[in-house]
Amino acid sequence: MLIGEVARRSGVSARMLRHYDSLGLVSPSGRTSGGHREYSGADLRRLLHVESLRSLGLTLRQVGAILDRSGFDPQSLIASLITRTEARIAAERELLATLRHVADAEPREWDDVLRAIEILSDLASPDVALRQRTALIDPAANGVAPDALTEAALRESVPNVAGALRWALHRAGGADPGTLEPALASGDPVVRRRAVELLREAESSSARTTLLISTLDDGDSGARATAAIALGEAGSVVAAPTLIRMVVDGVRDVEASDALAVLSLDEGSAARIIDALVGELAVEGHQAATRIRLLQALVELRHPTATSLLAEAARDPDAEVARVAAAFLAMRTGPGGGGGRIRDDEARR
Repeated sequence: MLIGEVARRSGVSARMLRHYDSLGLVSPSGRTSGGHREYSGADLRRLLHVESLRSLGLTLRQVGAILDRSGFDPQSLIASLITRTEARIAAERELLATLRHVADAEPREWDDVLRAIEILSDLASPDVALRQRTALIDPAANGVAPDALTEAALRESVPNVAGALRWALHRAGGADPGTLEPALASGDPVVRRRAVELLREAESSSARTTLLISTLDDGDSGARATAAIALGEAGSVVAAPTLIRMVVDGVRDVEASDALAVLSLDEGSAARIIDALVGELAVEGHQAATRIRLLQALVELRHPTATSLLAEAARDPDAEVARVAAAFLAMRTGPGGGGGRIRDDEARR
């Protein structure tokens, strides 16, 4: 079979076939009387093997070594190819993300493109100080889209930089819940915690509420707590059981009490919250510290029933609980009373 026909049947150009021949990779077994290359069936099979190995990302040198050397270890080479391909895909995804972020900013001039790329690069820098300075210059006002700030905040591990990024994102209008949804499903609890913090600061919407409610079932207590607090702040009573459990367990109990106070502004919700707190106060085995946290949650509630419950707790057999309840009661019934936080150490004095 002459080179033209081989090219037509194989899809490999005649020029590439000549290159293979010059490398000794696929050389025709014969020549016609006129000196033209003539390929045998064995030559065509070798060509097929070359193209198959090239499709895996192997170089021509590697392909030649595999075909001409017996005992070549395919397992180690394939493993190496996998690693290299994964790295290349990661780099391509990073490039694609950068291009999308630049496009989202809708630049009008090339200077705008260059400025956006510079800021995106600085936000990904290993230099912590540079990342923080960049976050503080209001990136959104310099051509960086909110989604890019969201991604930077999700990967940021340094608290001060993360705070600067959240503030920058807030000035840009907040994170889009749709952008945060994949992060909330991440297998990394740290990423989920960062995502729900951003969701807490996002603008109110049905999508935000739906995602916060779904996070109440998260396996990470930090993510659950932030979601419950955000829902409580928004007046969603579905968070009440989680908030009460946080008070019992001493997990961000002050914030949980504040959120319960917001929920208690609704008369029906207040009654259910008080019933739940009373039920927890009656649980045998709760330590004094746990009962005091429950009383702290009660004193925050703007509901008259809370006053009578504190009066009852002021006669508690546990002297420490009784003292704290009496202090809380005095705060509610004294001049300017009616609710408000009092520190536990002040109450004990």
